[in-house]
Amino acid sequence: MDALNHLVKQRGYISDGVLAESAAALGMSTAELDEVATFYNLIFRKPVGESVILLCDSVTCWMLGSGAIAAHITKRLGIKPGETSGDGKFTLLPIVCLGHCDHAPAMMLGGGLHGGLDAARVDELLAGANL
Repeated sequence: MDALNHLVKQRGYISDGVLAESAAALGMSTAELDEVATFYNLIFRKPVGESVILLCDSVTCWMLGSGAIAAHITKRLGIKPGETSGDGKFTLLPIVCLGHCDHAPAMMLGGGLHGGLDAARVDELLAGANL
């Protein structure tokens, strides 16, 4: 996990070639390392934007408006969950739970955890992350 996290931090994502090289260096098969990489949703196996928006889609966040937040982000950035903006600045990814249920709906952006979201707060956060 440390090696995979390091690669994501350095490269942004882990390509097939880098995965194969890393597996060989670790004495693992490519399939074994890929199983680890694809199990964890913060190990990116394809390119992502400069800022990744992890939008919680747990039951609590869903009940308290994460669908409306996702729709707002989609409209504002022109991307759907799983997509990256054309300028490469943002990727929107759903995440099962951020453990911030008492402040739902919640998201992570730029390594920060943000809760109690509404459209205005999301706009603030996106403006602050505007790279």
